[in-house]
Amino acid sequence: MSRHPTVKWAQRSDKIYLTVELPDAKDVKVKLEPEGRFIFSATKDSMPYEVDIELYDKINVEESKVSIGVRNIVYVIKKAEKKWWGKLVKQEGKPPVFLKVDWDKWVDEDEENEKAGMDFDDDMDFSKLDMGGDDFDMDESNDEEEETEAKEEETKKEGEGEPSTEAAEETKA
Repeated sequence: MSRHPTVKWAQRSDKIYLTVELPDAKDVKVKLEPEGRFIFSATKDSMPYEVDIELYDKINVEESKVSIGVRNIVYVIKKAEKKWWGKLVKQEGKPPVFLKVDWDKWVDEDEENEKAGMDFDDDMDFSKLDMGGDDFDMDESNDEEEETEAKEEETKKEGEGEPSTEAAEETKA
């Protein structure tokens, strides 16, 4: 009997992200059918794993991409029609227990355009962001810290009964 790996999903109006979490998977086989069927099989530690789900709607197999990594298998599935799906699978009732929302990739329908504007994968020039602070010189800061630490150490020695170098010089004079 085979097991089901955890499958995380998220969507945009034009695509579905499916991530199969199965580290060190061997003999990975992934199949996608235009009517919306996703089939996955692999083995880990001689134990077979498989997933066979019927997606909510039709998809574009040619424009979909898969990436098989050491830790997981990521499938970016292009939807046949650009629209939001109410759910991932066609079946009625509760979704399979191994199917979970990928909150790292999740974007709500009404926030999709807002998030696209904040996509940090693009070449963004952070120097143009005004962070509200004035110019700060790290070298000056370090010098001030060292002076403060030296004074604190000197004060501590005076408190322990040891004369400071300044006090010793005053007695000599």
